[in-house]
Amino acid sequence: MRTAFEKSLKELQAELFDMAAMVNNAVERSVDALKNRDVEHAGQIKNDDIHINNMRWKIEEQCIQLIATQQPVATHLRQIIAVLNIITELERMGDHAEGIAKIVIKLNGESPVKPLIDIPRMAQISTEMISGSLHAFSERDIDKARKIILRDDEVDELYHQILRELISIMIEDPRTITRCTYLMWTAHNLERIADRVTNICERIIFLVTGEVKENIKRDK
Repeated sequence: MRTAFEKSLKELQAELFDMAAMVNNAVERSVDALKNRDVEHAGQIKNDDIHINNMRWKIEEQCIQLIATQQPVATHLRQIIAVLNIITELERMGDHAEGIAKIVIKLNGESPVKPLIDIPRMAQISTEMISGSLHAFSERDIDKARKIILRDDEVDELYHQILRELISIMIEDPRTITRCTYLMWTAHNLERIADRVTNICERIIFLVTGEVKENIKRDK
């Protein structure tokens, strides 16, 4: 029974990695659609969000079944609880990627008000954080998890820089307000993705240490 249980936990982790890869792909594709003003591609991303949602419910059902049938304790129980929390964060990240796709559709091929440099950089950091957090989970590496949390500062800095630039553009030319607002929403979605990765990293620290600790950056 224990061997079967351990196998189920490994399968659960593999599916968690698959879901994270789907989310990373959605984030990258949504920003590519924005850069290329590709409304058709954005529509596909929007429709594909259902696959991320379905994966979330599938993994959650497996977690519940394991708890009910195996009655895990200690580290094993924390691992399953961590997975339940992580899939929730990943599903929300998928929603943020879908939100960016919807913005591309609303822009309907309009040219950007500024070169898209900082937004793709935000997306790159965010997807690196997602991948890194799942590897930290797999390796139970709390030092790596803490380093990933600190990367949220990079995303926040870019986010605030984008807001300042867009506000200046709107003041200079009120005709750009709608397009600037859409870019603000895009940057906000990416900023929230990075925040959700920090939640995953905090859950990893809980898994390893048994301690629930928020706002780790403030302790540095």
